[in-house]
Amino acid sequence: MRVFVTGASGGIGSAVTAELIASGHAVLGLARSQGSAQIIEALGATVLRGDVDDAGILTAGAEQSDGVIHLAFSNDFTKFAEGVAEEAFALETLGAALIETGKPLVIASGTPGVAGRASTEHDPALVDGPVGGRGRNAQGVLKLAEKGVRSAVVRLPRSVHEAGVSYGFAGILITAAQRSGVSGFIGDGSQRWPAVHRRDAAALFRLVLEQAEAGTVVHAVADEGDTMRSLAEAIGGQLRMPVEAVAAENFGFLGAVFAADQPSSSTWTRETFGWRPTHPSMLADLAAGGYPVLAG
Repeated sequence: MRVFVTGASGGIGSAVTAELIASGHAVLGLARSQGSAQIIEALGATVLRGDVDDAGILTAGAEQSDGVIHLAFSNDFTKFAEGVAEEAFALETLGAALIETGKPLVIASGTPGVAGRASTEHDPALVDGPVGGRGRNAQGVLKLAEKGVRSAVVRLPRSVHEAGVSYGFAGILITAAQRSGVSGFIGDGSQRWPAVHRRDAAALFRLVLEQAEAGTVVHAVADEGDTMRSLAEAIGGQLRMPVEAVAAENFGFLGAVFAADQPSSSTWTRETFGWRPTHPSMLADLAAGGYPVLAG
């Protein structure tokens, strides 16, 4: 299968690209810069130069391929609304190019929080609050199943990690700690974040691309929930600084997200696709001296 991958040079996209190529697929990777193009070429993929705000380029990439994995999303959380709008445009464009083709369109979204229990694949997306825009975008993709697109959503947990690589939500924790001199947690720190190693997540993207029926939602969750305090303690240990409770405002508009208890399950995903995470946990990666990668 020839797969068009946006965000192919990113933290998650590069792992997905490597996974696809290792499994015998060809990848056409979108690159907005020469640096991104070099990363994609080094992975063994073909480069399509352009940006996610260029409808012509997105349409060409989709039409040249047997399926699409959309992973491009800005990691600038100070401009989150702009990132959501950019994603919405890209998904509308890609979806229009794939209508009535039967080709897969697989995207990334986030696991929802459900009061009192771990969320499952059958829970609705979060469409309100600080990150609700991405949930609305995911809903739009799933509706494409009614228009002849084999659409699917891979919900990533708050923590998508690999030792030695750092960006996203965990990067905010680390940056805040370095700025303040304190590795902080909100409240009593008992709120839980699910996690997955990025290479395990990449394997699930491939399985979903190959196997998922139209309208499928899966959870790329390896660890159901690490407490925020345990993450703060691991970061504090690596940075050799005190670990203390801090105000939610310390993390900007994402403070409300960080304060919420959000464990998540992947039981249905594992049973349906035979997905078995095999790489280290996030806390193990931190203990090994590497910072985690998180979903943007």
